[in-house]
Amino acid sequence: MASPPSMNLHLDWEGGLRFSGNVGETPVQVDGDAEAAPSPVKMLAASLAACMAIDVVHILGKMRTPALSLGVDSRIQRADNDPRRVVQVTMIFKVGGDVPAGNVQRALDLSRETYCSVWSSLRQDIELKTTFEVVPA
Repeated sequence: MASPPSMNLHLDWEGGLRFSGNVGETPVQVDGDAEAAPSPVKMLAASLAACMAIDVVHILGKMRTPALSLGVDSRIQRADNDPRRVVQVTMIFKVGGDVPAGNVQRALDLSRETYCSVWSSLRQDIELKTTFEVVPA
């Protein structure tokens, strides 16, 4: 059995709360102040919306009821106190085309319950390991 896919990520501090780097070969920027780039939580929200949207488009195509267009609007609610975690996500999917509502609901359910790796990764039982190295200046 093949091992699960992994990814490599590298970020360099650019000053302030800004970082840039790569996820694999893809450039990425993040800004804790959300001025020069999305904040980490905004990136998380975009990743969740994109993951589910991709699943829905793919699943509807497999159902032979492809969407002609798909948009998603998300509202993210965060806790008032640190760590200000995400406590609620509301997503509104706008599916264009002659797609039965039941197929859209089924695609959303499958994404949430089975396929969306971002949603599944937001669980509290994720093992987080950290290590560090001090590099002399």
